[in-house]
Amino acid sequence: MTVVTVVDLTAGPEVGFLPLLSLGPAFASLVGGIRRAALIGLLALVLCLSLAAFDGLLDSVRGLTAAGSVVGVGAAGLAAAAVRQRHETELASVRSIAEVAQRVLLRPVPRAAGHLRVAVSYTSAVAEARIGGDLYEVVNSPTGVRVLVGDVQGKGLEAVETAAVVLAAFREAAYDEPDLPAVSARLERAVNRHMPAERFVTAVLLETHEDRTVTVLNHGHPSPLVVRADGTARLAEPPETSPPLGLGLDLKPPAPYCLALGRRDQMLLYTDGVTEARDPDGRFYPLQRRSFLLREASPDSALESLRRDLVRHVGGPLHDDAAMLLLRYRGG
Repeated sequence: MTVVTVVDLTAGPEVGFLPLLSLGPAFASLVGGIRRAALIGLLALVLCLSLAAFDGLLDSVRGLTAAGSVVGVGAAGLAAAAVRQRHETELASVRSIAEVAQRVLLRPVPRAAGHLRVAVSYTSAVAEARIGGDLYEVVNSPTGVRVLVGDVQGKGLEAVETAAVVLAAFREAAYDEPDLPAVSARLERAVNRHMPAERFVTAVLLETHEDRTVTVLNHGHPSPLVVRADGTARLAEPPETSPPLGLGLDLKPPAPYCLALGRRDQMLLYTDGVTEARDPDGRFYPLQRRSFLLREASPDSALESLRRDLVRHVGGPLHDDAAMLLLRYRGG
């Protein structure tokens, strides 16, 4: 509006820039509220009438057309600002509900569970969403600390509903069942009973014991990363590939396998949003090579360092949700 005013005053009425004053209320409706759009529209109209009078065009067709353009665009801008403001209010309400739903679905894990120290990180693919299909849980059961990390196939509300089913089944089974295969069977039945066809869940189940042995059961999920005290890192891969939960097929269930953790060893569980995160050149995130970031004494600080490095690697919003769970034995 200032540029149009200056051009009109210096170049004269022959240029015919007055209708461009309507750009002011048009842009104001995109970034401001109703009051701001009304004020900018009124200012544009006053400028238009003043310049038309200065140029001797106030009673001419050109002057009236310019004023009409400003009034018309200003009125449309007010309507657009009102609609946008209403949508923003509705969106804020939906985000608030989603945040509450996530707190119910993904309850904060205990920082100390039995003989373990635990840290968790969850980064949504869209920062405003704050909720997705990745899931995790830590339960201090009578036989040891049992841990679940999983990823629901698909996105949206159906993925969230499926995650809720899996978490509810795990929270019950982790207390009741004598071993991990029994917990796995309970999860399989729950998923097949409640989930629609063509949807599945990859998951890894852990049971840790006082003697620093860990039993792992993997349903087609990325293998946990074991970081040894000397800094070496390797994947705790299962002896054979196993199917995800919920395929509804008569397949052989996964067999549990065991490993031992030393005094200063640690284990990282994660979803594929971590390892499949790409940088602008299309390179995947090198999780094993970046495991040195987990050396910090505090599990939360170590995991936060890894999360920040993951975001830097991508150079923008993640394309998939990324959940990480870091486990350390207490006293290590």
